[in-house]
Amino acid sequence: MPRFACIVGARPNFMKMAPILHAFAEHPTAEPVLIHTGQHYDRNLSDVFFEELEIPRPDVSLGIGSGSHGEQTGRLLIELEKTFVESQEGGKPFDRVVVVGDVNSTMAATLAAVKLQIPVAHVEAGLRSYDRRMPEEANRIVTDSLSDLLLVSEESGVENLRREGQPDDRIRLVGNVMIDTLLRQVRRAAGQSILNDLGLQQGSYAVVTSHRPSNVDDKETLRGLIQVLIDVSRSLPVVFPVHPRTQSRLESFGLLPELQAAEGIKLLEPLGYIDFLALTSQSRVIVTDSGGLQEESTALEIPCLTMRENTERPITVSEGTSVLVGSDPQLLDQHLRAVLDGTYKQGRCPKLWDGKAAERIVTELMSA
Repeated sequence: MPRFACIVGARPNFMKMAPILHAFAEHPTAEPVLIHTGQHYDRNLSDVFFEELEIPRPDVSLGIGSGSHGEQTGRLLIELEKTFVESQEGGKPFDRVVVVGDVNSTMAATLAAVKLQIPVAHVEAGLRSYDRRMPEEANRIVTDSLSDLLLVSEESGVENLRREGQPDDRIRLVGNVMIDTLLRQVRRAAGQSILNDLGLQQGSYAVVTSHRPSNVDDKETLRGLIQVLIDVSRSLPVVFPVHPRTQSRLESFGLLPELQAAEGIKLLEPLGYIDFLALTSQSRVIVTDSGGLQEESTALEIPCLTMRENTERPITVSEGTSVLVGSDPQLLDQHLRAVLDGTYKQGRCPKLWDGKAAERIVTELMSA
């Protein structure tokens, strides 16, 4: 019976791993072992996802917690290596490690596995922003260079991997597993009470998320983006679940009182996946620097103003509903006005973003 170490550690991982675990349930000869590194430790960014996404409780919980990139990655390497070695010494070695996305847990699990000669499959392989300032870009490159099975969500990923010298026999175009979770949960999300609780109407508000250093770590940049949101909130209510990093910057820069005083802006604590999906799936526009929301908005055909200079998911711009606005307040305001006056561009859902990516992924894992 093949044994798979399935690694999760941060919020996006849970949404990607959930449908893979569900697909494994159709293969009784497989033994997936869920390992939660604990890279995210806030309950609304971690534990609640297991409940909402119907994932079994982790078989192994490492409780790594936060820290600098080097500190966190070091602890991850130590604890993951121990876990893999204990399985080997206990007579139940892993046949393959399965990693998803681009967080520190993804790269650390890959490094630990390869040094122990355990094959690695990377879900969401080949995505590139070509911005080496992003820690996630380093994680993607390292993970892909060491993985022997590269499971790709969009055509650009295949092209990137070939350009980097990866042989075709390692590359599989399987589609976007994030959309599997979205389609499985969106109907349930529509029945949530959060819109009523917040006094919102479907299609008549904006959802905002932001946590990347390029947007929140510089006071003037953050001030400019906030001013646009305050201005637009006079015409369109804005719902803003505030990430802990962003909360800290707003407080230290003295910008929080201005946001709190804006009548059209609703500041929330981080939400569980279902409540958050209830908000995004029924919104008029999404403003974000999240890669995952770029994908979800494309599948939902909702305008997405992406506060990044580049994206590792170019199909969300070329085919989907996303437009890159960077950290430019004028561009953000311009496209928000286009949404309001109905002139924003249309987009469509790419092929293989059909809710069946996990089935294709598990088929590849079982035959590798």
